[in-house]
Amino acid sequence: MKAKKVFLAALSLFLLLSVALFGCSSSNSSNDSGNKSSDDQVTIDIFQFKVEFKDQFEKLAKQYEKEHPGVKINITTVGGGEDYGAALKSKFASGDEPAIFNVGGPQDVEDWLDKLADLSDTKAASLALEGTLDGVKKGDQILGLPYNQEGYGLIYNKEIFKKAGIDPKSIKSFSDLENAVKKLDKEKKSLGIDAVFAFPAKETWVTGLHLSNVFLAPEFDSNVVNAFNAKTVEFKYGDAMKKLIDLQNKYSVQPTVSLDYSQQVEELFSTGRVAIIQQGNWVYNSIADIDPELAEKNIGILPIPIEGYKEDVIPVGVPMYWAVNKNKDEKVVKESKKFLDWLYTSDEGKEIVLNEFKFIPAYDGYDSSEISDPLSKEIYDYAQQGKTIGWVFMGYPTGWGMDKLGVNIQKYVSGKMKWDELIANSKKEWEEARNK
Repeated sequence: MKAKKVFLAALSLFLLLSVALFGCSSSNSSNDSGNKSSDDQVTIDIFQFKVEFKDQFEKLAKQYEKEHPGVKINITTVGGGEDYGAALKSKFASGDEPAIFNVGGPQDVEDWLDKLADLSDTKAASLALEGTLDGVKKGDQILGLPYNQEGYGLIYNKEIFKKAGIDPKSIKSFSDLENAVKKLDKEKKSLGIDAVFAFPAKETWVTGLHLSNVFLAPEFDSNVVNAFNAKTVEFKYGDAMKKLIDLQNKYSVQPTVSLDYSQQVEELFSTGRVAIIQQGNWVYNSIADIDPELAEKNIGILPIPIEGYKEDVIPVGVPMYWAVNKNKDEKVVKESKKFLDWLYTSDEGKEIVLNEFKFIPAYDGYDSSEISDPLSKEIYDYAQQGKTIGWVFMGYPTGWGMDKLGVNIQKYVSGKMKWDELIANSKKEWEEARNK
């Protein structure tokens, strides 16, 4: 009887071991056949600023997930009327750090240095166009990958100009621009427009970054690193800047201090209620969503004239860079780099970058003849002719462009600050920021 009990116990143990071994074997067999376990799943959280291609980017992420079943991509987009920089700081402060986020140039690199992975081992970094990485280099490291190239100026409605008898090619100086604006204003009733401009002074990135860049870039030889290293700012072309602000503000839909990006682009320009807006090629998709014919056939771009310097140039530069959070898990960092490489160097990614995102590429390996929208084509033509100035606003002291200069411009256009005060205060704020 005792022997029988021992035999039954041994048999039970054997059966248990057999089940366990069979289970392990089945599990291993499943993994070997290509199925991913939950431990192999990698999640890439992306926190990015460009609202204009949000839908297209999310669609691309889904495509990438299908081709890479072990990767899950979550995208959060903050931009347009929201302050991306402030939102990014809050995101990190919450402890929910993204794997991929955006930095703007040398000042951002300095501010986020402890978070930035070296991307010099990516294929995209090796293909970036000359000069596009200058703002994100630190020694031998490359700490960001360019989104694209963008340009901005005065986007105008060709049909309205034609009705008013204005040839855009004849506008070669500030004086020419001023005369055209006055003519449009005089005939606005017959042209069916509310005003000539929609000047969004509420958006301090439009005024304190983009508009100011036009007049400060010459001061820093169009070099973002020069701006970053500058202890002072002179406003050498401040008078020319004042003239452009005054012109836009005077002939704009009012009040300009409460006019935001969405109203400017979607409610006013895309519906034909204004003739001119200061914006860049990134607005193409927004316009096309509202009026495809206007976007495809009836928009063009004029230079922003800089009196006393050059009056026929377009600011062209890299709007933002992709950064990878080096403090994330090693697998996440690796997969984040792979995703960015796929985005800009794979055939599928390149096709989407050109035709869905409507980007002007910042990398070798693209056919420039395939640039698909008219604004980007015009900006590319300006670049080919050498009629460009650089983007230096990412070299401004942290927060200075939007929180100091942009706010001062709001005060100026609403009559709460004189121009001389604006210049003096903005100079002081720059110097104090640099000497902290």
